[in-house]
Amino acid sequence: MAQNIKTSVKHMVAEANAQITTLSIDEARTLIDSPDHVIVDLRDIRELQRTGKIPGAFSCPRGMLEFWIDPASPYHKEIFNQDKTYVFYCASAWRSALSAKVAQDMGLAPVAHIAGGFTAWAKAEAPIEDLHK
Repeated sequence: MAQNIKTSVKHMVAEANAQITTLSIDEARTLIDSPDHVIVDLRDIRELQRTGKIPGAFSCPRGMLEFWIDPASPYHKEIFNQDKTYVFYCASAWRSALSAKVAQDMGLAPVAHIAGGFTAWAKAEAPIEDLHK
């Protein structure tokens, strides 16, 4: 029997976007090298290797986010235990919207995500760190 999905991912993303802060590409550009912000790339390593990343962004695969945020988790990363603003992005801002929402729900604050994700970032000709160096 076919599954009966009750909530679409499109609806989940829209719901998350209504509850989180979204930064424009221009706003996010000003945060590169900001000592008060951690830019978090949620894409998997193959995506980063293929396209590069925002300079200085911390790589956190989406599947590990909750585990790395939670200080009680054996997988916790200290980068998520700072008094900074966390700015998430992915390829197209769907994973990052959901990630910002779950991080916010977990108590990480403040958080935001980048409108349009890395695709919009690259299209705007914003700086990209090549990982093939």
